[in-house]
This record gives sequence, C-alpha cells and structure tokens, in this order.
Amino acid sequence: MNVAVKLMREFKDRDNRHRLKGYRDKAELIRKRNLEAWDDGPLQAESLRLTKEAKSGTPLDELLVDAYALVCEAAKRTLGLQPYDVQLMAAIALHERLLIEQYTGEGKTLSAVMPAYLNALTGEGVHVLTFNDYLANRDAEWMGPIYRFLGLTVNAVQAGMSLSEKRKAYAADITYVTAKEAGFDYLRDTIALDKADTVHRPFHYVIVDEADSLLLDEARVPLVIAGEPDSSGNDGIRFAAVARQLEQAEHYDFDEFKRNVYLSEAGSAKAESLLGCGNLYENDNSHLLMSLNCALHAELLLKRDVDYIVRDGKIELIDEYTGRVAENRHLPEGLQAALSAKEGLQSTAGGKILGTITLQHFLSLYPKICGMTATAHVSAMEFEHIYALQVVQIPPNRPNMRIDHPHRIYTHKEAKLKALVQEITSVHATGRPILIGTSSVEESDMLAEALAVADVPCHVLNAKNDAKEAEIIAKAGEIGAVTVSTNMAGRGVDIRLGGGNPAQAEVVAKLGGLYVIGTHMHQSVRIDNQLRGRSGRQGDPGASVFFVSLEDELLLRFGIVKAIRGLRQDEALKESVLHSKIAHIQRVIMGQNFHIRQELNSYSDMVEEQRRMLYEERLGILQGETPMSPSEQRVRLYYIDKFWADHLAYASYIRESIHLTSLVKRNPIDEFHAQIIQAYEQISAQINEESANMLAKLGGSNDPAMWEKFGLKSPTSTRTYIINDQYNQYLQNPGSWSPGTIIAYWMRKILRPVFGWSKF
Repeated sequence: MNVAVKLMREFKDRDNRHRLKGYRDKAELIRKRNLEAWDDGPLQAESLRLTKEAKSGTPLDELLVDAYALVCEAAKRTLGLQPYDVQLMAAIALHERLLIEQYTGEGKTLSAVMPAYLNALTGEGVHVLTFNDYLANRDAEWMGPIYRFLGLTVNAVQAGMSLSEKRKAYAADITYVTAKEAGFDYLRDTIALDKADTVHRPFHYVIVDEADSLLLDEARVPLVIAGEPDSSGNDGIRFAAVARQLEQAEHYDFDEFKRNVYLSEAGSAKAESLLGCGNLYENDNSHLLMSLNCALHAELLLKRDVDYIVRDGKIELIDEYTGRVAENRHLPEGLQAALSAKEGLQSTAGGKILGTITLQHFLSLYPKICGMTATAHVSAMEFEHIYALQVVQIPPNRPNMRIDHPHRIYTHKEAKLKALVQEITSVHATGRPILIGTSSVEESDMLAEALAVADVPCHVLNAKNDAKEAEIIAKAGEIGAVTVSTNMAGRGVDIRLGGGNPAQAEVVAKLGGLYVIGTHMHQSVRIDNQLRGRSGRQGDPGASVFFVSLEDELLLRFGIVKAIRGLRQDEALKESVLHSKIAHIQRVIMGQNFHIRQELNSYSDMVEEQRRMLYEERLGILQGETPMSPSEQRVRLYYIDKFWADHLAYASYIRESIHLTSLVKRNPIDEFHAQIIQAYEQISAQINEESANMLAKLGGSNDPAMWEKFGLKSPTSTRTYIINDQYNQYLQNPGSWSPGTIIAYWMRKILRPVFGWSKF
C-alpha cells in the first residue's frame, strides 16, 4: 500500500511539474506582450475589443494572454503593482478551474484579478468569495481601480445592505462577497414571490478565497432562512433544572472522551419522576427525551470560553477552526435553547425554517469554480472527490526560509505550560516578535495570565475582542511583540516584519523573523500549517514550533500516554518514535473526518436534490416561463414554499430520531432516504389540491388586496443564521445508549403490537 501511495505521489508531482512548465511558458508570452509604451486610451480600447470578442463567442482561452497583459499594465499604472511570474502562473491556473496553493504573502488578491477580469468579459458576472465582510470590502476597494481603468464595474456586498444596494452590487461585472452572505441572499431569492424582490442573477464563475476553510471546514454548515421565532417559554429552564439534579455515575455517565453523555436506568427513573411524565421511552414522550438529552449535553459537555462565550447577554459560539466568534451561528434548535437555559438567557432559537442549503451545495450551483489558499495539498484527495477540483502548488516568488522545528513533546500539561512560558520569556528578551496559537479562549487567557506573572506583556486576540483583530495582527511583527491568538484569528491579514517599518523589519530579520508557537496539535495538518504560514512571508526569515502534551485530548484518544508507563517529567521527551506516531494520528483523524463528512453528506444530499427539483419549477413560475395569471402564479408560489417548509420540518424530525433504527438492524441513512422520498412524492399533490381550493376562493381575482386578505404573502420578517451541525452527531449517535437503556427500551417496546418502528 505504501508503494502504491508513493507511486501516486510521484505521478502527481510529475504532473504538477509539467503543468507549471506550461504556466511558465504562458507567463513568458504575457511578459513579451509589453504594453508599457501604450497610452491609456489605446489600453482601454483594447479592453473594449476583448469584451466584444468574448461576447461574440471567442473562447476565453484565446484571449487570456492579451487580457492578462492588459491587467498587468493596468495594475502598474493604477496601483503601482507589478505581478510576479508566480502570480501570473497562479492566475492561469485559476482560469483553468484549479485550486491553487500559494504561500501566505504571495499576493493571492492580485492573482485573482486576472481570471476575474477575463471571465467577466462575457458580461455574465464573476463572484470572488472572501472570508469575511472586511476582506470583501477591502479587496473590492483595493483592486477596484484596475477593473474600472479597464472599463468594468466592481462592487462589494456587505451584510445589512438594502435590497436595491445588493441588486446593484450583484449586477457589477465583479462582485466581492462572503460565501455566507451570497448563500443567504440566494435563500432569500428562493422564497421571493416577485422577481423584483430577487438580487442574484444566474451564477457563472466563482473564485473562492481561503478555499480550504470554505470548501472543507465549513462546507457542511447549513445556511438557514426562517420566520421570526415565537416565544420559547420556560421549557428549557425546566429541563436544565432536571439535568442539574442528576448525579454522575448514579444517573448518567460519559464515554471515554466525554463526547457523549447518557442516562442510566436509574437516571431515566429519576428524570421520569422529576418530569412527572411516565415512561420517557414511550412514543408520546420522545420530545421530552430529546429535550432532556439536549439539557444534559449543554450542561455537561459544552464549556463556556471553549465552545462559546456570553457577551452582551447573548450566547456566541466559537469557531473551532479560527477561535473567533462564529457570527450569526446557532446550534441545532433544541441544543441552542438548552444552552441559553443553562446560562439563564432567553432563547433566540425557533421560527419555522423556510429554506436551507449547505455551503457545499450552494457553491456547486456555480458552473465554473476555482479557489486559492495557502494550505490545500494535504487535502487534495478530498477537494478532488467532492468538487472535482485538482490542486496545483504554485512555487513561491522567493524561497521559503522558515525553519519548522520538530514538536516538543511533554508528558503532562503542567510541564508543557511551564516550558511554553520559559521559551516565550527567553525569546522575548531578545526582542524577537512571537505569535502563539492556542486552542481556546480559555487557554489564551490562562497563558496570558502566566506571561503576566513572568513580566511578559502580550496582546490577546480571541473571540472576546475580535473587533480589534486587524489592528493587533498588524503589530504582531513589531520588535518585542508577543501576540496570543486562538488558532487562526487574523486570517486574511499579512504579518509584516517590523509592522511594515523597513528599519524595524531589518532588525527583526536579524533576530530570526517572526517566531510562531503552537500550543497544541489540531486534528487537521492544514490548520497547523495555516499557523506556521504566518511566518516566513515572501522569503522572510522565520521559525515555528509546536508544544505538545501527552495529556492533550487528541493524543489521549489514541492512548499514547500508556506507552510512557506513567513517566512524568518536566523536560521534553526525546523518543523520536513519538513524532512519527503523532503524524500518523493526524493522518488517521483526517481520514476519519473525511469519511464522517461523506456519511453526513448522505443526509443533506437527498434533501438538496429534492430542493433543486422543486426550485426549478418555482423559478420557471417566478420568471414567467409557465403561462399563468398573476393570481395563479402567486398561489402556486405560496404553496410551493409552504409545503417545502413543512417538508424541511419533517426531514429534521426524521433525522433527529433516525438513530433509533440502528436498534432494529436497519441502516439509518437508507431509512432516512426512504422516508423523505415517500414524503416528497406527496408534495406535488398537496400543492395542486391547496392551490385549486385557494383559486376557487379567489374566483379568478388578480387583486393584490385579495391575496393579502387570504394571507398569500411573504413572511412579514425573516432572519438568517447558520447551524453548527457538528453536535447533531452526538445527539444521534447510537453509542450514547447504555446497555441498560437499550434493554429497558426493548422491554418497554416488546409488548407493543408488531413493532411500530415507523413512528420513531
């Protein structure tokens, strides 16, 4: 197997080298097309000629050299930027719909301008999807002069814009927008009852910035549009109170790594007594069992300042990959309500879900997709499997001088913290800037306190003060700077040596450049590489090292600590075999997560397929492709939306309870598919029947006042949010049922006539 893997890698490396040679040759042709002697007028006339050629059907591949040469000259005249050869190579790869891996600080923003310009010549529009609103606005303003010089329009979409502002922004030739906001706008379009209320035009070509984050880490994140929530009452508080009266060991227990909590037989009896509900496992009490499960998870497994923070009286979830507040994000409804109850806050969950789509499914709506990131190669197989995107590694403009030291491995967390503080203190004494990546808000605060005791001043960048992010990151390369950051906070912003001051930069370079320290290993090598990549920008010197403890959760899971036979020491371990074991663990976990994502996709893929079939009919009606009176159009659209929302609610209910099918030896995914297919097949008849009844009531009237009278209107207000779906797997994991619970379940079910499993 190892031989096969090596052969595959060699083949891909050879293919990459061959491809890069072709790009170098084409970059040389672009360079030879020297336009320096041209006045502005002829340059702009050339851009107009290329636009006419593209709109008349000339293949864009034939226009690439001329178009890229134009952009190079326009960039030089408007911004004083001269693209490097490697940026030209990256730009060619992006047009060829590849995923480029380009080192941090190599100028991805400028690389994207060339393919964006070329593909916008057809007039069909180009989207550049960014990581956050700040970057969308920054890049549109920064690169805007190039596009405008060449006669194209550019705009940025920001959250909170009015409908007309968004429509104008999406009508631009090039639109910079976050993936989430573009997705939310698409969902709003899918429930519009009038074409004038939509903002998107047909999708064409998209460049995904920070592609590894959007295409993998957040790909399964469901975007949701829902009606305004009703009052949630005190149910959450009631279940939180019950959960607090249960005792570990006696009433519940955890799995080995505290990923799940489950009731014992005694716990079930105690809960039944406190709730006064009778048998918790009766069908009529399934909602009580789910609510109690959520309360236990919120109370015992979700940790404040690790999984979430409380700010301004609200629960704010923390993104596990960036360590920042995950804006506008909720847990699945029951768990979100339980978490609010735990903290004594009013729940904002609820409201009927009107539409939902994962980022992965949204991005697949674009006929042409490409992306760029600093870390893609280690997940190349996944990119190819999910998106049919091949990864190409673009060489750096200057050789990477960063030194990546081997992990420093300690037997226990206290030894690791002590060594961290010693290392930071000694390096800080030299004036060398240090960036420390921690695993959580809690850890960053704890490390900052330890550094304060050691008289080392530091800036803390975590989910509690993310508004200051850009300002803090801009100073992270200054002499003597110590920046403690949760994971990848500050992504999308370069750390310049000396903070951009040339004299300071020279001093910092002599000290060895930015020193990056990781306080833990992430499940994904990509995330570790993102942290490393903050150092060594554009050939700068730099270094990175990770401090690891055998008590870190990732290593505890694999039992490495047992190999040390109880040894506990303050010094770093010297066993070289540990380094290969740790690397192996990361590879194993990345593989496991890939398979988990594949399995979980099986749930959402079917619902998305159904949505697209129904939306195709809806879009035809909205755009007037189907001959209908205004009244027929309004009624049909209204009932399509109504029954689709009902279908989503049903699919959510089935998914929450489908894990029980594993107790009767049935495959949960197959059972889920069977049930939602059966439900979907009934939608068309329901729409037809209700539409006919309503049209009879309207009596053929096309008066909007009559539509209003019968409630045929859009929701008075909606809200959009993101669901942190990761916790669903805990709630649905059949492993969370203890043997005692399963026996009790069967004993209670056995007397029911002929197993009514479909009523789960």
